[in-house]
Amino acid sequence: STDKTVKVLNILEKNIQDGSKLSTLLNHNNDTEDEERLWRDLIMERVTKSADACLTAINIMTSPNMPKAVYIEDVIERVIQYTKFHLQNTLYPQYDPVYRVDPHGGGVLSSKAKRAKCSTHKQRVIVMLYNKVCDIVSSLSELLEIQLLTDTTILQVSSMGITPFFVENVSELQLCAIKLVTAVSTF
Repeated sequence: STDKTVKVLNILEKNIQDGSKLSTLLNHNNDTEDEERLWRDLIMERVTKSADACLTAINIMTSPNMPKAVYIEDVIERVIQYTKFHLQNTLYPQYDPVYRVDPHGGGVLSSKAKRAKCSTHKQRVIVMLYNKVCDIVSSLSELLEIQLLTDTTILQVSSMGITPFFVENVSELQLCAIKLVTAVSTF
């Protein structure tokens, strides 16, 4: 029933919120390497669960013949907030060194120099998060085709759709962003 679906979406929103502001790029200088790894694993687990909650919520909303009651603005905004935060603070720094902050406050390097120094190896969990975020971005474009969103939400989605074109090494995300920007422009 519609009531149960709305309840599920509200529960999912709480799960999304849990990981929507967690920074995965920690560097506790006073922790041992093992403590650091355990802490990072714990945070990545919460961030990944939140990504799953985002995908579940969007998949429910983009399912055929859904009643208007399931298009809960707070849930949609939370999905967008989560996605923007982790693109900016987790994925872009992992995929494009220009977006990295040097924890040691080293000298200012040009974007070309930063990219040249970068390793292309990615942790499996980061690749998994990247794929989930690509799915979320793609699903948001489907949602835009189904449901009218507020102007504020459209602005958030627009900036999320345009930014990937200024980031290197995120070609799959750029393809999803094209779909998103196209959906926004037909809005």
